[in-house]
Amino acid sequence: MAEQISYIPDTANINLPYSIEAEQAVLGAIIIDPDSLNLVATQLKEEYFYLKEHREIYKTLRSMLEFGGKAIDFISLLEQLKRNGVYDEAGGKSYLTQLAKVVPTSKNIATYTDIIRERYYARSLLQAAETIIKDVNENLLDTNLLLDHAEQTIYDIRQGRDVSGLVHIGKVIEEETYTRLTKITDPETADEYKGIPTGISALDKIITGLNKSDLIIVGARPGMGKTSFALNVARNVAVNAKKTVCFFSLEMTRDQLAQRMLSNEASIESEKLRTGELSTDEWTRLAQAGTNLSSAQIYFDETTGITVPEMKAKLRRMRNKPDLVIIDYLGLMQSAKKTENRVQEVSDITRNLKNMAKELSVPVIACAQLSRGTETKGKSHRPALADLRESGSIEQDADIVMFIYREDYYKTERDESNPEAMGDPNKAEIIVAKNRHGSVDTVELHWDGKFTRFASQDVFR
Repeated sequence: MAEQISYIPDTANINLPYSIEAEQAVLGAIIIDPDSLNLVATQLKEEYFYLKEHREIYKTLRSMLEFGGKAIDFISLLEQLKRNGVYDEAGGKSYLTQLAKVVPTSKNIATYTDIIRERYYARSLLQAAETIIKDVNENLLDTNLLLDHAEQTIYDIRQGRDVSGLVHIGKVIEEETYTRLTKITDPETADEYKGIPTGISALDKIITGLNKSDLIIVGARPGMGKTSFALNVARNVAVNAKKTVCFFSLEMTRDQLAQRMLSNEASIESEKLRTGELSTDEWTRLAQAGTNLSSAQIYFDETTGITVPEMKAKLRRMRNKPDLVIIDYLGLMQSAKKTENRVQEVSDITRNLKNMAKELSVPVIACAQLSRGTETKGKSHRPALADLRESGSIEQDADIVMFIYREDYYKTERDESNPEAMGDPNKAEIIVAKNRHGSVDTVELHWDGKFTRFASQDVFR
């Protein structure tokens, strides 16, 4: 810098990190070279400046460029500050004059901008810590809410650091798209870039497997098989694809989930596992199934009313990075912040689930309950996107939405005394109603109620 500015506001009583010199240098660089504002506008926000005077000047400079399209120079800035009524708050004419002289060139403005941003995030962390300490001392929230609020606060600060500018398509194609295509066609690296198979081939053809950063909603009415489908996918991904799966169950216990998976794996009716009435052959199959599943990387969490920040914290602490996260189910989750109603709460949850999928670069499957609208429809009862309960944000935030449908579910309820009126008890469908990456379609499945499992129809033809 060419010279130091004599005007330094009184900050003796404030113990927060900041750089007066960097803030002055950025503002001075913009005044002598207005085009440099375009270089930092996406990197630097008004609130990043520590001094109020600097916030007012930067806010005015941005408004002149973005909204008025006015030429920026010393005189026009001076007049605009006067019109905005913040001339005195911005330090007056003498201070602006010194700003224009503080740097001989705008060449290093990016370096000064980085300093301002880093000091702002450091201040944000200190202020977040102060808020957390205050909440603890005032004892207004229970411990779980305090932890959720603390984690969400830190996460919000981290999210604010992810700033990227516009990138030309040629650079994207050359550095990202071609690289991915090269990796995906190389047998040694293909698994890292391809979607993880669900174990249902017909479904994988439509959604191209479970892809990183995707939020996938699996909707169905109670008793239709949401948990069974989720467990089937978890098993296939962990056992067949040798991936790490984390299963958050807000309704069933770990033991109940393990029983369901053992029943499926050993082909033993789930009722027998609850009563213990097993034959010698069934004990043998059960032992083998237990060995197979125990060697798989499947992790259960049965925390009731879990929040996204709490879930994220648990996933980050894992020794092995998760390859798939499954949540059963969305309707029992809680938001980490207070909301006015359940619709807003679900909106916050789904938005944060999508952010979690992106941040951790992992597919997230969330089961969701459908409204009673499917019960009163016409003959088919087939669900649609409008049947998602509580919030339209579920459909909006999800990359893929699919529904489980079994015709027999409705016919059995309607007339159990008339076998001819019942549907095929082994027929099921997965309706892909939204697919951000491709087409929508319906996949026929085989449902085996004895062992609570779904499989491709072609296996039984």
